[in-house]
Amino acid sequence: MRTLPLEDQFEDILAKAMRGLTLGESELAARTGVPVETVRRLTRGELCDEAALGRLATALNLHPRTLLLSATRSWQPMPVHLPGLHQVNTAYRDMQVNAYIVHLPGQPEAVCFDTGTDADALVEVLRKHSLKLAAIFITHTHNDHIAALDRLRSLTGHPPAHARDAEPWPDTQLFSAGQSFTIAGLRIATRATTGHSRGGTSYVVEGLDRPLAIVGDALFAGSMGGGMVSYADALRTNRAELLTLPPETVICPGHGPLSTIGQERRFNPFFPETKEG
Repeated sequence: MRTLPLEDQFEDILAKAMRGLTLGESELAARTGVPVETVRRLTRGELCDEAALGRLATALNLHPRTLLLSATRSWQPMPVHLPGLHQVNTAYRDMQVNAYIVHLPGQPEAVCFDTGTDADALVEVLRKHSLKLAAIFITHTHNDHIAALDRLRSLTGHPPAHARDAEPWPDTQLFSAGQSFTIAGLRIATRATTGHSRGGTSYVVEGLDRPLAIVGDALFAGSMGGGMVSYADALRTNRAELLTLPPETVICPGHGPLSTIGQERRFNPFFPETKEG
């Protein structure tokens, strides 16, 4: 499984925090004493003043040291290789989006989480590993994550697709947050991770050698999805539903590389309370 580049750079992290806290460049400059031109350069991705970046981080409730690691491109999550987990990365406009196929090694059935934009890429993974698709689960209904849903179902015998009742989608079976499933020998627990979307859902999957958390756009390696619905809810549900999972849990995000809960607790700037220093 190839390692993808990080979804967000430090300027993206700054922008998400500023937008979530409704702070513009001028107001952030006034709060921190950092000249507005320096704020402007930093928010455009120019690491012109490390001390000033630290002051912005503190004002935005970000962790200064790990934000600096992002700015200097000094951190990348350790690669994850887990039998039974397949990350499928497809293009959407100027982005790349992830979908996942999960199966017990040696077993004939698999579960798909999101679809990305290319059903053929998912079908090729199923064909290569002689797998039958038993079900599809949707993390949220933004188009980049479900663009290939109808075609994937038509190519794989119309397996059931599941979506959360807070964010329903046509021709899917709806469930409530907290409901669990056992499919293809996998235990799948659902957790509400709202904020980026109204019904954002993460799936905690057990049965492989390590637990998985398939999180959509709730959490990225070293960052998180924008709080498009509620930044406060996005932070709160990530803290309550994801960062409390065991540290060895593999994070499978909607964009960018795999990570783990342990690495996100140590290196994600959005959660300063989980850092030792």
